Amino acid sequence: MLTIQTQVHVSNITGAEMIDFMLHCTDREYQAWWQGTHLEFHTIKRYPDNIGNIVYMDEFVGKKRVKMLAIVTEVIPGRRIVWQMKQIVRLPVWLIIDFVDDPRGVRLTHSLQAGFKGLGRILDPIWRIYFTDEFRQSMDEHATIEFPKLGEMLRTQIPNTSPA
Repeated sequence: MLTIQTQVHVSNITGAEMIDFMLHCTDREYQAWWQGTHLEFHTIKRYPDNIGNIVYMDEFVGKKRVKMLAIVTEVIPGRRIVWQMKQIVRLPVWLIIDFVDDPRGVRLTHSLQAGFKGLGRILDPIWRIYFTDEFRQSMDEHATIEFPKLGEMLRTQIPNTSPA
């Protein structure tokens, strides 16, 4: 299994707020999150509990344009969201974001995992064609920049509910 993983801390926001945004994101909101880099992110098909939602994502990661369909396979409120990539069939590629709230905000771990199970593991080196060292570096930089941007955007949209 190949994994690209980045940890980021975002101040004054919770994992629940970030997950809620990602489950209900529109293209307009996605573009406002990171203008010129985030192009499209919207739900094509929605289910009541969000498991099975089909989303379309289109963004630049470094110089590479990444377009994908993905299926929400797991949601743990405030703690985790997982998408599995799809092209006609589900691919053995997952985008996983884990959240741990703390007194200052949230620490998140952004992981991109690719790999087959069982005997298919012998094909895992194929993923290195797509997940090059340059892409790994670009993805790390991308995640490090994008989540603080999201936190800032959400802080300006969410009213302060703390006691005066």
